[in-house]
Amino acid sequence: MSDRRVEILEAAALAFFEQGYAATSIDAIIARVGGSKRNIYNEFGSKQGLFTALVSEIADSALSSLELEKIDGDLEATLRRLGHRLAHIYLSPNLVGVYRIVVAEGQRFPSLAQAFYDKGPGRAVTRLAEVLHNARHAGETNLADCVTAADVFVGMLRGNLHLNAVLALHSNPTESEVAAAVESAVHIFLYGLEGRRLLVQ
Repeated sequence: MSDRRVEILEAAALAFFEQGYAATSIDAIIARVGGSKRNIYNEFGSKQGLFTALVSEIADSALSSLELEKIDGDLEATLRRLGHRLAHIYLSPNLVGVYRIVVAEGQRFPSLAQAFYDKGPGRAVTRLAEVLHNARHAGETNLADCVTAADVFVGMLRGNLHLNAVLALHSNPTESEVAAAVESAVHIFLYGLEGRRLLVQ
């Protein structure tokens, strides 16, 4: 990615997070980064194209580590590692900022909401489903529906820690709070509330 593109996206992120999508103009972004409307339109097509690119870049950066995750014969340990990565991703300031904008503007701009889901949570579910599918073939689990199971697990990780961050009700959670939330999600996902495996045939 060119340095200029990075500068524009960083300026756009600050403007969008401070003012919201609808209230942010291309002129406001130019005021932060310099240049011209023509350059931004040539690069991104529109304000919506700029925001979609921003979502894509944030998601790519945040979720890239998940692509490297391999099942190592220990599904519980793999889920714990993935859980910690995803929890920190969902609590990152950039992703929280994008999430707030999408929630606020999603009804008026459904394509923005779809872009956010596809680039962010949708990708996380797809990657986790691949991990669960591989685990099933390795005999680590006999899950009936890996996609639904992945969606459940990701949803468990977006719990009250994430909601508190989105609503700005709580300062950044401590590592011990994140670890406890992940450990609880992994245990309930694999064994249920009474120690029995979930979502198996």
